[in-house]
Formats: sequence, structure tokens, C-alpha cells
Amino acid sequence: MRLYMTFRQTDGPAVSAAKAAISPATAYRFEHDHRLPSLQKGVRGRRRPDPLADFFDAEVVPMLSAAPGLRAVAVFDEMQRRHPDLSAGARRTLERRIRSWRALYGADQEVIFRQVQEPGRMGLSDFTDMADLGVTVAGQRLDHRLYHFRLAYSGFEHAHVILGGESYVALAEGLQNALWALGGAPLEHRSDSLSAAFRNLDLDARLDLTRRYDALCAHYGMQPTRNNRGVAHENGAIESAHGHLRKAIHDALLMRGTGDFDDLAGYRRFVDEIVSRKNAHHVKRIEAERPALQPLPGQRTCDHEEALVTVTSSGGFTLKKVFYTVPSRLIGHRLRVWLYDDRLEVFIGATLLMTLTRGRAPGTGKRAHIVDYRHVIHALRRKPMALLNLVYRDQLFPRDAYRLTFDRLLEKMPEASACRLMVSLLALAHERGCEAELATLLSADLAAAQLPDLAALRARFAPDPATLPDVVVHLTPLVDYDQLLGVSRGEAA
Repeated sequence: MRLYMTFRQTDGPAVSAAKAAISPATAYRFEHDHRLPSLQKGVRGRRRPDPLADFFDAEVVPMLSAAPGLRAVAVFDEMQRRHPDLSAGARRTLERRIRSWRALYGADQEVIFRQVQEPGRMGLSDFTDMADLGVTVAGQRLDHRLYHFRLAYSGFEHAHVILGGESYVALAEGLQNALWALGGAPLEHRSDSLSAAFRNLDLDARLDLTRRYDALCAHYGMQPTRNNRGVAHENGAIESAHGHLRKAIHDALLMRGTGDFDDLAGYRRFVDEIVSRKNAHHVKRIEAERPALQPLPGQRTCDHEEALVTVTSSGGFTLKKVFYTVPSRLIGHRLRVWLYDDRLEVFIGATLLMTLTRGRAPGTGKRAHIVDYRHVIHALRRKPMALLNLVYRDQLFPRDAYRLTFDRLLEKMPEASACRLMVSLLALAHERGCEAELATLLSADLAAAQLPDLAALRARFAPDPATLPDVVVHLTPLVDYDQLLGVSRGEAA
């Protein structure tokens, strides 16, 4: 328009418009109104009546002032109750109006202060629930969590599958695994106060847990710090990483086509592979941070709980409301148990006897049972009727096929005969080492609606160890070797 007015001083509207590269119509409109087009637009008014005009200032604003955290949808529901003629289409209008009001008159919000991270300074630990991913192990749903460790500077991550809750044992095992995989320790370790581990503990137990955690950090030269309770963003360097890791595992499960794994070790390898891929994206920053880490001590520190138990006449012991069977020769002995997140290591004195799978009692207050039928089968053979009302009968059967077979036997046979036959089948599985193969045959019998033939099964899995001949090996006296060597030397001379 300025160029047009310059040409307009000497030329007419049409010529000036051509020189200024605008249309003649625009030039003639400008001749009648010298305002720019942007200044000719009027203020846009409402095209329809305001549905909130009657009550927003009188009713909604007092509600927002009295309860700043009130959700807009709750306000809308209340307004519809008070004003039945309020249309459902006014909800978005109300939400925008509330948002604008809060921007002008609302309360101050929490401010996040971004921090500068230093190499080797801070490592963070936290737990995240993974039960909703639908992971199964051998067809059984796996209710589990992930212990998650991350370096704030480089983004190095480590994850460990946890079967129980958030506990010191889970933290100690996962943290030490992470530090030894990393090859160093940061100066500071931050956690969320282990709130779940402290729950339902008395004062002495809480103090003991605090002392053990402080000792763990001191062993690696780390300063223990905790974020304020309920303020998750203070742990933001790992909280946000939880979501990324969960999504990566979920995507990998979808691409795998199934969430079922043969065993727990296979699922743990699956998670480790995903974490390794994520670390590969930050390998340069991780290698740059490693020199700033503290060297590791000569060995790991305690990452388990220790308990003393006595084996009862029931052929086992109870620990944390879970009954575990052990070989009956240990009845009456006092054992030392190291309690890990997923296993128990059982010692007599300083000798490691066995490793048991850890069980957890249900929240109903009832006891759980971890039973190995091999520990009690010799006693059941002498008292087979004990199987009928055994407290841990369902846990005794190593596979579903055995349990279903016993149910079928109870339907078709007298109780005494059913118990004797079932105990004989368990003894056969133990003595001949054919637990899996026998379960397959029992499943076939169930499908064919027929009872197992014990004689045929014994013949199939022959020979019977009791019928094997005793082989006697006679050792040659050592003097015979001396004579043999002497003859050889004489002939050589």
C-alpha cells in the first residue's frame, strides 16, 4: 500500500495498482477507505448465547476458589444437576472457561527446577510394577516388579526381575548387580525411602532396615539420599525412564508374539537384552562417565536376610508363613537360611545343603507351601492314606497331570486304592527319573478316560533300580604295579 501511494502521486488508481502489483479492485477499495485490511476487521462477537452466563461467576467461581483442586468434569456434573437444561455440549466450553480462570486467578503450581548432572555423581534406584504386561512363565501368570537402576548423567540402566515386593533384599541384590555390571559406583545413591519395605514394620525393624541400607551404601562408598515422600519428580531421572522401559518391554513382547516363557531365567534374559539395547544408544556417554566412578570393593556385601529354623516332624520348616519341605534326615536339626528375593539357600553349619524356590504367603493370612514330593515320597509309601487329607496335597503333585489323575482315581476307585496307586505313581516318577514322560502318559490316559496301568508303566520305565545287580570291583594291590615296573626295567637293561 505504501508503494501504491507513492505511484498514486503521479498516476491514476489503475496504473498505480499495476505498478504496485495489486489488483485495481483493491486499489479502488483503498481509495474509499485508507485503513489497512488488517485494521478493517472488527472484533468478533458471540454467534450464539453464552450457556454459562447465568451461573459461572455466581456458582462456578466460588467453587473453584473454595476447592482449587476440583476437576472440571466434577464441576460440570454439579452444574447439570443444578441446571437440568444445561446441554452436554457445553462441557468443553466450561473446561476452557475454567482453564482460563485458573490461568488468571488460580493458585501457584509446583515448579520443576532442572538440574545439571555431573559425571559419576548420582545413581538412582526405584521399583516399577510389571504385572499388567501379562507375562506368563510355563503358562502361569507372573506377578512381578522390576528393580530399576539408572545413572543420572549417562543414562546407564540396569533392571532385575523381582518376584516379591519392594524390600531391602530386592534392593541390595539389584543394586549390587547393577554396580558390578557397570564396573564402578557413583558418589551418591538416591531412592524413594523404600516406603513399601517400611510398611507394617515396627520401630526396631525400621531402624534395622535403615542401618543395613546405610551399611550397603558405605560398603561401596556411596552417600545415601532419599527424595521427599510423595514428591515423585525429585526422582525424575528414573521415574520418567520407567515409562520408556515398560514401553520397550511391551513392544518387544508384541513383536515376539507371545508373553509366555519356558522359565523365569528365559524372561530375565529377555529383559536383560532389552536393557542392553537401550544402553547401546548411550555407549559414548557411559564410557565417558566410567572414569569418574568410584572403584568397586574387593567383594559384594550381604544381599540377603538370614534366619535360623528348626526342621519339625512334618519334614520341613516354616519361614515367613511359608512351609518348605526338606529331606527327612534333617528332622530335629537347626538350619541357617539365607533368604533372597527368589530363592532360599539352606545351610547346616557352614555347609550349603540345597537351594529352594522362595514362596510367598497369600494376603488372606493363610500359609503357603513349597513342597518337593521327593522329600516325603518314602514316608508316603509307608502311609499312603496320608495323601487323602494332606494339608499340602495340591502342592505335592509336581505337574497338573498328577493332580488330575488323583482326582480321577478318587472318582473311580475306593479311597485306599486310589491313594496307594497315586503314591506308587509318584514313587515311579522319582525312582525312575521319568517325571515329565510319566506326566505325558497320564495326560493321555485322562484324555482317553481310562485309568493308568501301573504294571505297564513300570515295564515301560524299566529297569527297576532295586533289581539291578550289584557290581563288585576288586582293586589290584599297588605292589603288583611295582612288580610290573621292575620287570620292565630289567628287560630294558
